[in-house]
Amino acid sequence: MQSGLFSRRLNPKTLAEAALPVFASGLGLIIFDLAIFVWVASELFGAILIPRLRGSERSTRVRRDRGSKILILFTVWVSTTVALAFGYAGIGALPDWVFYPGIVLMLLGVLVRQWAIAVLGRFFSTSVRIVEDHRVVEKGPYRLVRHPSYTGLLILFVGLALAVQSAGALLVLLGFFTVSFGYRIRVEEKALLSELGDSYASYMKRTKRLIPYLI
Repeated sequence: MQSGLFSRRLNPKTLAEAALPVFASGLGLIIFDLAIFVWVASELFGAILIPRLRGSERSTRVRRDRGSKILILFTVWVSTTVALAFGYAGIGALPDWVFYPGIVLMLLGVLVRQWAIAVLGRFFSTSVRIVEDHRVVEKGPYRLVRHPSYTGLLILFVGLALAVQSAGALLVLLGFFTVSFGYRIRVEEKALLSELGDSYASYMKRTKRLIPYLI
């Protein structure tokens, strides 16, 4: 009896499963995959499909993306891939319990981003453009920050880093976010200032970019 129990404890498969982080095995893996699915599905439907069904692209008056869309797509793909690799490798490993608030933050980030997209309506686009009758939107999350859809992604990235239990992943995700979205925000605000003038300049004075009262 004792030898059988002892052999089960030393079973390589059992030891390997025990060594995996929460997000990579068992129920944790199911929860993590579901959170990733919710994120991807929300982008496909909320950020791509619905705007196309509105036909808002046909009313575009000015396009000034300057490569920011391609930069964001590339950096999001690279940073999430590196973050997952860091999580599996245990680089800057964080305790198991941070997985759960990480999942909550991921879902919260999705909600904030989709709320911002819905409030912006036909003015939303994955590329920088100005449509006919474009105006400054100051309701919902836009009362507090100028780019709440990016705030949602920032929250999601922090949650993703916690979910994969890696401080290294957090640094990578925040670093890539700063570079790509920092550039995107500068391009976007320059276009809006050029086309909307004083109304957007006044709005900029009253709000922060990403975090209310801070950034």
